[in-house]
Amino acid sequence: MKLVESTALTDTGRKRRHNEDSHVYDPPLFVVADGMGGAQAGEVASGLVVAAFGDFREADHLSGGERLAAVIREANRRIYERATHDTEASGMGTTVTAALVEGDRIAVAHVGDSRAYLIRDGRLEQLTHDHSLVADLVRSGRLTPEEAEVHPQRSVITRALGTDAEVDVDTSICEARPGDVFLLCSDGLSSMVADDLILRLVSESTRLDKAARALIQVANRNGGDDNITAVLFRLDTDDAVVVEPSAAPPEPEPDLEDTLTGDEGVVAPPEAVPAQTAVFRAEDVARLAASAEPSAPAAPPAPPRRRRRRRFRWFFWGSLITMTAALVALAGAFWGLSRANFVGADDEGHLAVYQGVPWELGSGVKLYRARYVSQVQAVQLSAEERAGLFDHDLTSYAAARDKVSGYEEEAVP
Repeated sequence: MKLVESTALTDTGRKRRHNEDSHVYDPPLFVVADGMGGAQAGEVASGLVVAAFGDFREADHLSGGERLAAVIREANRRIYERATHDTEASGMGTTVTAALVEGDRIAVAHVGDSRAYLIRDGRLEQLTHDHSLVADLVRSGRLTPEEAEVHPQRSVITRALGTDAEVDVDTSICEARPGDVFLLCSDGLSSMVADDLILRLVSESTRLDKAARALIQVANRNGGDDNITAVLFRLDTDDAVVVEPSAAPPEPEPDLEDTLTGDEGVVAPPEAVPAQTAVFRAEDVARLAASAEPSAPAAPPAPPRRRRRRRFRWFFWGSLITMTAALVALAGAFWGLSRANFVGADDEGHLAVYQGVPWELGSGVKLYRARYVSQVQAVQLSAEERAGLFDHDLTSYAAARDKVSGYEEEAVP
């Protein structure tokens, strides 16, 4: 088989000022890296991954996953050294997911939560396992996949390049079949677009560059919370027609999300249906009024006045008691929220103390706020330490700070 079509597209999204994603589009090699860190250090980290795949030649004699893993370890070394000696880059890191096409075999290597998907026979299969807190909790049975989608720490990764001198790289080999489509993407796509919708958008697109454009459109339409990168390639038989890529990867138009047909994205709330208004003429009103008059009115027997007053009294006091109880409960809840704290991690992976409860209502509405952000990153802790720290038990601010301080004394000089 051979590569018959490929494309790559990246977008800043709607919430970020800089695009910290980087990618390699060099068939038969494809790479996606999602940087993290203060200021623009994330761009530096993911850029160092791209540089390593471009100039590191010592792994050229290797093949498949071994070659990819060797380059990724070299990238990790460069990022770690840069972060160690450059104070402005301290704490930076990046994910990486890479694929190398070698005939009928596709080698995949990854670190972090950027993903590789296979689309085959109308089904979508995730080829990589996220190195993230919620993924660990799902695999251990402590969270359901549905709970993971709204978990407040769903963006916290547990493995990344640049946080330690050494890094474990997951590798795998996929035996390709004619018509297989592979997708590499950052979590700015996978966290914004459901798997079934990814499958439909790619399957229904006539070209992969159109599929990439549609995926980014929908990710932005659903919030665009992070940078978005999508790299796609398709394999087929040797006699299949090769679809020539564009001279340059397609750039997203600023108003693409407003030009969707509507069924590509998340189902939007239905438009308000206007109330039906009847228009009557004067004679119609008179006729309707006349027809509404009873021909022989008969006054219904009125209930005894005492019983009516008694029913009203019970209804009044019952309603008053119910409203008072609800107000007391609401006031108690707000008081509790003002005193509740828990330990988590921010979007950049730093340990943080939050005030409130670890719940989200959707549409970006959070029931917590950060009160303290540490220099220590979650990826610097062991799995056992993360499990104990991110239990989300509500406690006082002082107790939560004490939990974080213990790790700061060990990790921060």
